[in-house]
Amino acid sequence: MVHLRYDSPIGELLLVASDHGLTYVAFSDENYAACTVGSTPGTNAILEQAVSELKEYFAGQRKVFTTPLEWPNQNLLSFRGKVQEFLLSIPYGESKTYKQIAVELDNTGAVRAVGSACATNPLPIFAPCHRVLRSDGALGGYRGGLEAKQWLLNLEQR
Repeated sequence: MVHLRYDSPIGELLLVASDHGLTYVAFSDENYAACTVGSTPGTNAILEQAVSELKEYFAGQRKVFTTPLEWPNQNLLSFRGKVQEFLLSIPYGESKTYKQIAVELDNTGAVRAVGSACATNPLPIFAPCHRVLRSDGALGGYRGGLEAKQWLLNLEQR
């Protein structure tokens, strides 16, 4: 496992990867020490691809990420895992509400659980939880902050 810091338009991001995929994306206000346990500073082919794709994305030149993702300690069969995997299906420039996702996953009463799954998404931007909004159109929450969420949504509307 290796990690590096990447300066993005929404602030510094910490990217962590194994040899098989990107495992974590952290924002500058998070505890980097906790995010990097078991990894060393450096790079590998996965991180190089992730950085290259982020540069293209932030320049408005990439709409789909192809960097391999490795969900850390995640049971993708759990509801949380299903939500986080569902995020990958939300197209660039579009959004879904927490309620729409709960309905599409056949669990209409799980709106708060969808929010919790988004809040704990280990791969923001790549698994685009910023595209999930409240039913009233408000932003809801975002681990990277509401300003970053709005910036990403604006980028995708250009």
